[in-house]
Amino acid sequence: MDGHGTNLLGERVSVRPTPRNDLILRAMRGERTDRTPVWLMRQAGRFDPAYRKLRADVGLELEELFAHPVHAADITVLPMRFGVDAAILFQDILTPLGPMGAPFVFRPGPVLERPIRTAADADRLERYDPREAMAFVAESIGLALERLDGSAPLLGFAGAPLTLLAFAAEGGSPKDDAVWVKRLLREAPEAAGALLDRIAELTADYLLMQIECGVSAVQLFESCAQSFSEAELCEWALPAQRRVFERIAGAGVPRVLFAKDIDPALMAASGADVISVGSGVSLAAARDAMPGKAVQGNVDNGLLLTGTPEQVGGAAEACIREGGHTGHVLNLGHGVLQNTPVENVQAMIDAAHRVVIGS
Repeated sequence: MDGHGTNLLGERVSVRPTPRNDLILRAMRGERTDRTPVWLMRQAGRFDPAYRKLRADVGLELEELFAHPVHAADITVLPMRFGVDAAILFQDILTPLGPMGAPFVFRPGPVLERPIRTAADADRLERYDPREAMAFVAESIGLALERLDGSAPLLGFAGAPLTLLAFAAEGGSPKDDAVWVKRLLREAPEAAGALLDRIAELTADYLLMQIECGVSAVQLFESCAQSFSEAELCEWALPAQRRVFERIAGAGVPRVLFAKDIDPALMAASGADVISVGSGVSLAAARDAMPGKAVQGNVDNGLLLTGTPEQVGGAAEACIREGGHTGHVLNLGHGVLQNTPVENVQAMIDAAHRVVIGS
């Protein structure tokens, strides 16, 4: 056997052995687990002194670091020393836009030299094969899996199509009003819709490539969701999310959706298996709104930044008890913030190892 099989779509995929710690995969399938598994969005990033040292040592710009498989793999596995139950690939949601014709650099935030603001701009962005154009991502996955050596799952991810379009139109991180992308959607709806379709197909191809390379679950980040009304999300975001999740449905891995501070019922309509719940919604309310879905979250990342380790541990314990060790992955409502104390991150992870709820 060559380490590959065929998924339900007839596509060739890697056959992934079950990692020794499969708590997250079981929780994402809705199962009860002996304890609640934990990972943190942006766990491989700026809060970590080991990450900052590596960046200082290698002296690369961030976009160069994402494209360097060895360094990316090293960064991917750095958080395992804290006791998280999964690694997530060190990469950026904007990376796939580069080969389409919209490359971002980071100085320090994302910057696009030629934003996509007209129908002509939208028409010039083309699809491509991520297996060829982003082979460095595949190599990063392989090296990260070697470093994990079967100890825990590796998670893959991608930016959701509307979020990628928002970054491309704004030329950087979108503001809450997202003026330029909304203008594009309003003034050139056919071109914008066609571009969203291309991004959705590319995103599905990109996630399937990651699955073929061995990731055990994938998360779609609708990071700009809060910039749009519910009507706009239903018109533009949700159809694109569904297209991505439908394309990868037969690949045999859990599919997670993160959309910051959005109604869980709307998120559940995407077809995701797991919904990453914001800090402003209780897990109980989320479950009532979307029966049959596993949940992820939802400790406040602001508390992680400003609270004491005791406060963080208490909030994490409360979240764990609400989740009940069943279909729940402990995480944040959003990513770890830059100046978050390491001891607070450790306090949250320790809570997941400490708190065991009686059956």
